[in-house]
Amino acid sequence: MKKTVALVGMMGAGKTAVGKALAARLGVPFLDSDAEIEKAADRTIAEIFAEHGEAFFRSRETEVIGRLLESHRAILSTGGGAFLSQVNRDMIAEKGVAVWLKADLDLLWNRVKHKSTRPLLRTENPYETLKELVAAREPFYAQAGIVVEAEPKLSIEGMADKVVEALKAHGGILEDTQ
Repeated sequence: MKKTVALVGMMGAGKTAVGKALAARLGVPFLDSDAEIEKAADRTIAEIFAEHGEAFFRSRETEVIGRLLESHRAILSTGGGAFLSQVNRDMIAEKGVAVWLKADLDLLWNRVKHKSTRPLLRTENPYETLKELVAAREPFYAQAGIVVEAEPKLSIEGMADKVVEALKAHGGILEDTQ
């Protein structure tokens, strides 16, 4: 790989699962900005949100993404809100390439509705909250260099294959041997 590939998109789009499969397939490290934040803070994302608020979390997130982009080339899974920051979008564009794992609302909802680890969905109507988040965030995600559409029946490995094909089609990211 010639550049770090940063996976962006909504919670439930498959950034972590597809990212791990993609990293294994390409023989590069897998990095997860949320996991790195939790490790550094010794707290879960939900705890950080509760104790310090979203602005504090977003600031730490930018620091961590910057540090991870400076490390070796890898597959980087970012948090769902990370790509909303112009600073983060610029860092990713400068040091890597953003790949938007684009999933429709129904697919996202099916993947996140039973999870309690999503602080932004701790509302009276989490489906409506998710719908509003998707509408607000898609214009930012659309600025990614590469867009890969998720399909409900596609396996994690199948989605990783689809990302590899998109990276090859984009050019300048993968060595010719991959």
